Amino acid sequence: MLKAGVLGAGHLGKIHLKLLQASAQYDLVGFYDPDEANAKKVSEEFGYTYFNSIDALIAAVDVVDIVTPTLSHYDCAIKAIEQGKHIFLEKPITKTVEEARSIIDLAAEKGVKGQVGHVERFNPAFMSVADKIESPMFIETHRLAEFNPRGTDVPVVLDLMIHDIDIILSVVRSKVKNIVASGVDVISSSSDIVNARLEFENGCVANLTASRISLKNMRKSRFFQKDAYISVDFLEKKVEVVKMKDAPENPDEYAMILQNAEGVKKQIYFENPDVEQNNAILDELESFAAAINNNTTPPVTLEQGTEALRVAMEIVRLVEKNA
Repeated sequence: MLKAGVLGAGHLGKIHLKLLQASAQYDLVGFYDPDEANAKKVSEEFGYTYFNSIDALIAAVDVVDIVTPTLSHYDCAIKAIEQGKHIFLEKPITKTVEEARSIIDLAAEKGVKGQVGHVERFNPAFMSVADKIESPMFIETHRLAEFNPRGTDVPVVLDLMIHDIDIILSVVRSKVKNIVASGVDVISSSSDIVNARLEFENGCVANLTASRISLKNMRKSRFFQKDAYISVDFLEKKVEVVKMKDAPENPDEYAMILQNAEGVKKQIYFENPDVEQNNAILDELESFAAAINNNTTPPVTLEQGTEALRVAMEIVRLVEKNA
């Protein structure tokens, strides 16, 4: 078992602590949180061992799970890597692309592994259809949330949209060639609603909308590719797969047949992939353990986390420029 320690005991940090303690892949050694009062409360309530310094925790573990505010990701990661420890970093990887690239370079130099917590990759709905999303040419995403003061210190792009940016980059096997974006500061001092258009070198176009001032929550993505339409509801964990194939000469009476202007007939049929419920955060943490134990590439690499951040930061820049 890998000895693991958590940096940060806030809302998400406490979830990580609970899951690491329950995991058969990890031995939870303890945690560190700079807020001593909160740290003592968490330790007393749940029984986790509290370390009084970052250095003491890092020295005692094999894997450092960094669940601190994004502003401190870089310093925490560098400390851990310099001591030869593997790192799991919550998203976004860091506050700047330059910091992220420094982490990549040092991790390579020290021979340690890193994974970024883009948890939607492990959403059971997405996982059930990921292998069916082959060559999407148009993608549309909506990630809408009701207003919550927590998280409004950063633009909605880094708070919410970055989830969809990472998903899109994971399925479009091409480079982003152009970005168009606009947004509005409605309540916060940073953008609360943003729309972005990503254009890829292979011709694919992705249209993303993220809002944290909506009346209801929504996390849906739609992928369009030749002869197929795939819809993923990340919130309800449901999927819809609609495919088209050449119609048989003698279709049965219940078949759905479309005929275009050229007379070509296509049959529409539906697939219902099994969506196996899971704990996405536990799965991402255990996938990292597997990558370490088997010396394989983590499912969400530091490089992928950096590219998602790069695209997100460019969207932020464009929104601010157009404000």
